[in-house]
Amino acid sequence: MDFGIITLSIVPVRESPSDKSEMVTQLLFGELVAVDESRDGWIAIRNVYDNYEGWIDAKQLQLIGEEEFNRLNKYDPCYVNDLVEVVQDLENYQTIPVVMGSVIRNLENDVFSMAGKDYEYTGRYICSGSDPTLKEVLEHAMMFMNTPYLWGGKSPFGIDCSGFVQLVFTLSGVYLLRDAAEQAGLGEHVSFLDEARPGDLLFFDNQEGDIVHVGILLPDHEIIHASGKVRIDRIDHQGIYNADLGKYTHSLRLIRRIL
Repeated sequence: MDFGIITLSIVPVRESPSDKSEMVTQLLFGELVAVDESRDGWIAIRNVYDNYEGWIDAKQLQLIGEEEFNRLNKYDPCYVNDLVEVVQDLENYQTIPVVMGSVIRNLENDVFSMAGKDYEYTGRYICSGSDPTLKEVLEHAMMFMNTPYLWGGKSPFGIDCSGFVQLVFTLSGVYLLRDAAEQAGLGEHVSFLDEARPGDLLFFDNQEGDIVHVGILLPDHEIIHASGKVRIDRIDHQGIYNADLGKYTHSLRLIRRIL
């Protein structure tokens, strides 16, 4: 099996090998992938972190050998903890913009290496391994306020509901799967909204009963979620009430406790 690493800021992952195909997710700088197939300038990949699959333009992936993959993968990842920062390629002194959630491994004296190159990073970062706290989750969630909604998005420049939840919890040291329907199978079931507490995940379904939306419960009967933009709305047993629209927009189906 071949492997690769993302050395660009944000790379779209598409459903099929075409620029016209639907974007299903994104890969951020430093994320590792397994390569499944190559076809006409496109590469079918699997994100090593969450096993999410799709197609990316071959020109946007840095291929690496198994030895380099194993070296990088053994380090606990650290994550960029500013909305936007820069990494400098020390070989040619070019800068690469990176966004919150981008991955940095084996940082020593502001320098790290990957795919045969040295890079410098002097911005804020947070490393996995510590016990997650509600304070961290809520602080990270609030940093994405007013980020525009983007189907398949996973960055401060555009994000979808499950990408938002996954990224917020990743930054807090908690592993979640990528899609809302997958996330709904994680954690502990909470029977009633009155029993829920801040940090719990709330899931919402459509008329067919499919899970199509997710958000994070806040104190005082509020929820933060990505709908048009990352926003805060009221929540009750019926669902999300959008005061701007003057109506309920999402029907509450399920509550899961992750923390």
